[in-house]
Formats: sequence, C-alpha cells, structure tokens
Amino acid sequence: MGKILFYQNGTVRSGEADVVQEFPLTLIVNGQELATLVTSPHDLRFMVAGFLLLQGFVREIGDFDMLSVCEEFGIANVRVRGELPKRLKPTLTSGCGTGITFSLPSHGSAGGHVPIVPSGRFAVATVFALMEDLARKAENYRSHGGIHSAAVGDEDGMILYAEDIGRHNTLDRIAGEALFKGISLSGKALVTSGRVSTEMAAKSAQLGISLIASRTSPTDMAIRMCEEAGITLIGYLRSGKFNVYCHPECFARPDEAHQEHAVMWAI
Repeated sequence: MGKILFYQNGTVRSGEADVVQEFPLTLIVNGQELATLVTSPHDLRFMVAGFLLLQGFVREIGDFDMLSVCEEFGIANVRVRGELPKRLKPTLTSGCGTGITFSLPSHGSAGGHVPIVPSGRFAVATVFALMEDLARKAENYRSHGGIHSAAVGDEDGMILYAEDIGRHNTLDRIAGEALFKGISLSGKALVTSGRVSTEMAAKSAQLGISLIASRTSPTDMAIRMCEEAGITLIGYLRSGKFNVYCHPECFARPDEAHQEHAVMWAI
C-alpha cells in the first residue's frame, strides 16, 4: 500500500492504495549475463523457465542443470545443457516497458520460420467462458490497474493462469509453469487482456496454441503470423461479440455448438 492523494470534483483527500510492483531480475545463464527481465515479483522461476524455453535455449525441464532465483539481490542464476549461441541478436519488442527477445521469427515465409500449430475445434461458448474466467481471476487489475492477465484452456475450462506488468511476460509465465508441471499446451486456446503483437503470436505458435483471443486488438504483423501458423486470432472479445482476423474454420458449426450462436455463421 502507498500513501496518495485522491482528487474528485474539486475535493482532495489523502489515503492509501495498492501500487503495482515492478521487479528487475538479472538473468545469468551459464555464467553469461543475458538480460534483465522487468517483471512482477511472484513465481519468478516460472518466468525464467518460460522465457528461456520460448527463446529456444531449453526444450524440456531436463535441460536445466540449475535454476536459482535470489529475490533479495534480483538475480536468477541458471545453468543449462549445451552452449549459448555465440552471437545473440536482441530485438526490442512492443511489450509494456519494452520487452526483449532473441528468437522472433520472421514473417512473410512460413517455411521453417513460423511453427505450424495443430488445428483445434472450439465452440464459441468456450471462448466466451474462458474470457469470463480470466476476468474473474484478474483481481489485481480490478484493485489498482496496470496488470495484464492471460490464461490457457479448452472446452473443460481454464488450465493455467498468469498475471504480470508485461503482457508478453504472462505468456512466458504460462510456458514456464507448463514446463515444470509437464502440461502440453498444444491445441489449446489462449485468452489475454492485452494487445496481441508479434511476440505474442510467435510464442503462441511455439507452444502449439491453436486460438488466441484478446479483449483488445491485434497488430497487422501478428495477424500475418497467425495466418501463416494456422492460429485462429480473435480481437475485441467483449459484450457477446468479437472479431475474427484469420482461420475462423476452427469454430464448431451451429449443429455442433450452442444454438444461440448459430446466427454468427448465417453469412
């Protein structure tokens, strides 16, 4: 809690309110300082493991020889099997506070650059239900704002949930938790509170996610990447409606899904 002043209709009063925490975490891999991850200060091992997985430095939990997080000094010390690439080319992403990636696939050519994900089948009601579950879980956002949230799930409900100051970090956290728990995200749906940009689409493709749905918009490059990867991309999912930007064929037809949504397909 922090002491602040509240202004409303010409009146000022003092009080306390929750303030979003920002935690810089220096990541050292095989003795090399790789990056400083600006994140939220919880479940940091999931954040580190997911980041390294989605950067291509590890593929499975057995690739970690050591993963130690010292919260007091803000350092994550990791040893992985094999050597890091000699030349790492960082890309500053459009994430909150500017994220960083070493493995952003190129767009415009799916061959070998963007993973092709397995197709999935989803009822429209499933997508709405997952977004509603996400909203219920996002307590921090409702209390003081500034926090992004994301979750993966399927027709049986939510599987994993994460929140962070950075929307791209939420997907790293989900990837890391799935890695630790041995959960496959192939063919699942991702729902997110934030904008869907290139790094979000690329990370989803790496995880085999078949559908991405956001309460807000995707970027043009994210749309192209999802088109290449075979990912269904949804934006502005709210108040009983949404936009589909690519691959609408993943949705169950009216005779397979809830009849109240059949009007969507009468086009």
